[in-house]
Amino acid sequence: MNTLRAKVSTIKSMDNLALVSFSFGKQKLEMISLGLSQTLKEGSTVILGVKATSITIAKEFQGRISTTNQLEARVESVKNGKLLSSIRVKLENSVLESLITSEASSLLHIEKGDAVLVFIKASDLSIIEEEV
Repeated sequence: MNTLRAKVSTIKSMDNLALVSFSFGKQKLEMISLGLSQTLKEGSTVILGVKATSITIAKEFQGRISTTNQLEARVESVKNGKLLSSIRVKLENSVLESLITSEASSLLHIEKGDAVLVFIKASDLSIIEEEV
């Protein structure tokens, strides 16, 4: 599980559904949540989690996409296996791992040092811990 330390910017809620915005360094993240903790407040610092299989990588991306979280990153390492590739990217002060198919890695020609966009659906982020 990848983790990111972020600060809660805004919380919008209706019934049991909440849309939470976070500041993550100079970048912004959003999360959709059902049944959000009552202790979570704007300004709180949290640890967010996201699975390696929930991180999409794009290189030289142009266009629009519905995925809310689009983060600028730099490739730290690429390990290509027979079926899957592990792509480690650095964004802000964190390193995330993305698991993609080796075919996708080959098609994108991903190499160490490449500038990429990291896409994470708002529904794929979760709060692992609230810092007190």
